[in-house]
Amino acid sequence: MSKNPWAFIAAMPGAIRRGWRGLSARKRTLLALALWVLAWQGVLGGLRLKDKPALSEMQVTLLSGESTHLAALADGKPMVVNLWASWCPPCRREMPVLAAAQQRETGVSFVFANQGENAATVQRYLSASQLDLANVILDRDTRLGFVAGSGTLPLTLFYDASGRLVATHLGALSAASLASKLNPEQVVAPAKAGGQDP
Repeated sequence: MSKNPWAFIAAMPGAIRRGWRGLSARKRTLLALALWVLAWQGVLGGLRLKDKPALSEMQVTLLSGESTHLAALADGKPMVVNLWASWCPPCRREMPVLAAAQQRETGVSFVFANQGENAATVQRYLSASQLDLANVILDRDTRLGFVAGSGTLPLTLFYDASGRLVATHLGALSAASLASKLNPEQVVAPAKAGGQDP
């Protein structure tokens, strides 16, 4: 093997071309698609890093049609922002857990950010499910998901009282997983009680 790195670099295009020709049409298509997806994810990741507005700057629309900011909904408390849609089965499964937590955890502000649906659809779903939720917002252009860096639902964001994102949860929340995010000390307490150090 040559010790000259420039010779190796110069030989790479030819090796790639020979390898490409040796692949079947199906493998070439799959490889091209994979490279395109990686490139697109890189572009999206760069855009997300470039322009992520602070929590206080995020303007949102309440189900009633009024405009406000997420920070106003937080009201100086820690905040849980749940991104959901009525067509999403895991979202529907976790909604009663979040609704119960909103009633119980008065020191935390819960916000339910519907992704891409109109007010009539959201209201119909909430009525049919008999869910009485405060702070339901309409994110018609799914901007919160973009800022959070995920288009997958459900997604739950946990902010501290200063508006700093401290945790995220992708997928449906159980009562136990929600409790652990709201009170992380409970997760480590049993290990300490047993006399074991981490």
